[in-house]
Amino acid sequence: MSRTNLEGESETGTLTETTAGVQSASSRDERARSETVLELDSITRAYDQERAVADFSLSVPEGELVTLLGPSGCGKTTTLRIIAGLERPTSGSVRIDGEVVSDEQTFVSPENRDVGLVFQDFALFPHLSIEENITFGVDDWDRARKKERAEELLELIGLLDHRDKKPDQLSGGQKQRVALARSLAPGPKVLLLDEPFSNLDVSLRTEMREEVRRILKETGVTAISVTHDQEEALSISDRVAIMNEGRLEQVGKPETVFENPQSRFVASFLGRASFLQGRVRGDVVETELGQIEIRKLHGPVSAYEGAEIDVLLRPDDLEAIPTNQATADGEIVHRQYTGPMFVYRVRLNSGTYVRCLHNHSDTFEFDQPVAVSVTADHSLAWYPREED
Repeated sequence: MSRTNLEGESETGTLTETTAGVQSASSRDERARSETVLELDSITRAYDQERAVADFSLSVPEGELVTLLGPSGCGKTTTLRIIAGLERPTSGSVRIDGEVVSDEQTFVSPENRDVGLVFQDFALFPHLSIEENITFGVDDWDRARKKERAEELLELIGLLDHRDKKPDQLSGGQKQRVALARSLAPGPKVLLLDEPFSNLDVSLRTEMREEVRRILKETGVTAISVTHDQEEALSISDRVAIMNEGRLEQVGKPETVFENPQSRFVASFLGRASFLQGRVRGDVVETELGQIEIRKLHGPVSAYEGAEIDVLLRPDDLEAIPTNQATADGEIVHRQYTGPMFVYRVRLNSGTYVRCLHNHSDTFEFDQPVAVSVTADHSLAWYPREED
């Protein structure tokens, strides 16, 4: 028996006999539902004639960290606000831990949704101590219980020795951890993080991504993060949900959406994408950079015999080789220095542009003629050719 998972891949399941008999499909479905903490079903949010979110569906199991990723204005923040209860969808439903919190008949207020929210600016109270900030959301607990929870979270975020300090005595990274601990204090079913690293210095972001992921995994909380930063989304997430113009383009593991993007938009948005035109001929695709064997491409390429397709190539899939004008595939027109590497932009003889990734010791001059070789050692995504 086969089914399709959320990453678009086929999975095979088998039914096993036990002493109680054969496990039924309905019992498996019930178990899957019980493990789903957050479920968005056909969410749409419209403003007059414009739809900020359109027919958006997503299920998030317990303990998973999913990042909504996309350009500004794609609807990711609106989706987060709908989950939090700060906005009501025009249609569709939201369930948290199996309970409907929003649909055509029901709308549960934010404070009654069992949802925590980490803001971009941390929103710490300057007149309260770190411990008081952390326990602010559980002020109705008795003193002993609040103290115990504060101890637990201060130890988790590594700030036990800072409990009596005020926020202005902390670094940006420390404030981030306090804001996270405060949202975790009540033990929410779902934690929402709105551009959580945007107010941190670049040098702190990588460190804090790792730290936040560690804290979330140790607590086992189900979390939804929002960002437009591709590196951030790919580095901290269990799954990435990529949005475009209010719609969900693709959802899957970071490596899946990066290596096998299901649309040109996803391919172009994630990293530097070059599209090499080719024609399917038997067991190969003929391109201006030579033949690419069909077995190296992802998906049913043979069904497009004789058709033109575009092969997705990342900078690390290509190598530029110095040569003379007579044998060149193109010439260097731009380079970007990243420290350990150079990214060279090459204008091919056809006018197509591709990018090649090279070690910082490999230097090319502008207008230098080069041959370009496809060096990818993994399967390549491709798309039917779009008309210009």
